Amino acid sequence: MDKIPILRLGNFLLVTIQVDLYDRLALNLEADLVQMVNKTNAKGVLIDISAVTIVDSFMGRIIGNIASMSKILDAETVVVGMQPAVAITLIELGLPLKGVHTALDMERGMSLLKSMIDIDEEDIDQESTDDDIITQ
Repeated sequence: MDKIPILRLGNFLLVTIQVDLYDRLALNLEADLVQMVNKTNAKGVLIDISAVTIVDSFMGRIIGNIASMSKILDAETVVVGMQPAVAITLIELGLPLKGVHTALDMERGMSLLKSMIDIDEEDIDQESTDDDIITQ
């Protein structure tokens, strides 16, 4: 059975899709990725689709599902390398990909993930400070 590798890079998981995804492979990726987010406590998922030239509604839905499930597990999702034709197709299909952040390339995607994590950590620090004030 084919598998798409999922690499751990610090607090993030990195997936580079180098082949056209048929339905079973896409479903396996979805399940494997969500399990890895849970297992590793990852705070972000970066999906590189720069080699993907065609996206159908099923694939769009899978990307959206990955983002939604990851968010429930406290991880953000960034998709990078989207070809213009893929973006056009997603819009024409009416798939807004809610919860999916995008960036042009992996470098910008990693920066985006890091900035989202920093914001969350600052919010947590502020909440604990607020709690200290309330309890004193």
